[in-house]
Amino acid sequence: MPQHRKQVTYSQRPNHAARSVHARGERQFRTYDTSYIRPKKSKGPVIFAAILAIVVIGGLAFGALTLFNSCSAQPVELLAEGQEATVVVADGEGAQAVGKDLEEARLVTSASDFTKRVNELGVDSQLKPGTYTFAGGVTLDQIINDLKAGPKTNAPTIPEGYTLAQIAQSVSDFTEGRISVDDFTAASSDASVYAADYAFLADAGTNKLEGFLFPKTYEISDEATADTVVRMMLDQFQTETASLNWSYPQSQGLTVYDAVNLASIVEKESSGDEQIRAQVASVFYNRLSTLGDPSYGFLQSDATTAYEVGHDPSAEEVHAETPYSTYANTGLPPTPICSPSIDSLQAVCAPDQESLGKYFFFYFEGDQYYFSETYDEHQETFS
Repeated sequence: MPQHRKQVTYSQRPNHAARSVHARGERQFRTYDTSYIRPKKSKGPVIFAAILAIVVIGGLAFGALTLFNSCSAQPVELLAEGQEATVVVADGEGAQAVGKDLEEARLVTSASDFTKRVNELGVDSQLKPGTYTFAGGVTLDQIINDLKAGPKTNAPTIPEGYTLAQIAQSVSDFTEGRISVDDFTAASSDASVYAADYAFLADAGTNKLEGFLFPKTYEISDEATADTVVRMMLDQFQTETASLNWSYPQSQGLTVYDAVNLASIVEKESSGDEQIRAQVASVFYNRLSTLGDPSYGFLQSDATTAYEVGHDPSAEEVHAETPYSTYANTGLPPTPICSPSIDSLQAVCAPDQESLGKYFFFYFEGDQYYFSETYDEHQETFS
């Protein structure tokens, strides 16, 4: 704030005489030529004012020119239908940089439109790096969805829990029938054909390779055959399971083939949570150790019958005298029922120790699992 200045008078105690003297002296002083003792006026303010005027006028001219150019700039001419453009998204590249690439490729009208839409959807961190090819006429949301999904590659993904039949169909679909379902199924029908090259198949006999076709994304070339694809999947199984310790299942009288068989049931009967998988594996171990005991029953997995009948089984179907009914038959089913994940294989190799010998029943509703020690407790979960 400006400070208040004290007003200074001609004398500390002014009176009429003093004011008269000062007035008279002031009139006399005004009659003298004082120009030679007066300070000369500085030219600085004049120069500053001139410079300021130039800057203001120049700024207005530049603004007008910019406005004219922006108004007269030609809009981006987007690619026409039938044309294509390739865009490479680098690892760690944000929406702003991607938007500039898309604008230069004439896929979006402006980078800012792309960035604004990405921010509206809140997917900036979900744009995946890779090489993309977009066709002319693609919408902004379609581009964003493709960038979220990731680049399309020459690599089909085999999900965890797929059966051999589903894998064969997936390979056939990807190769557009060049490797047919029958070709792939035939190549996977006899494990003994590959046992000499893969030690983990030593106990598989002449069974199918169900359970050993590891779920993963595979690069399938145009020259690939059913045999080479099968070997890729077996190679992947060997790599993924190299660090697994099979000693626990073997201590329970199971071979590697049996352990994979059990893991395939755990895969179908448990959620993605590793602890749940380990607990479910423990329940099945507990049941295997008491096979024939009427107070506990057999494995009683609906999933084994579902594999056999191809749909969610009815009560009559799970109790029917069929090879894959674990209600009617003791022990494991004849073969694995799907390709288990590495987590399910790990659960079988290292089941939950606190659940071993304790829980013999489990029930799940959605992702919530309930474990029980006795059949009566198990029944209470339904009440």
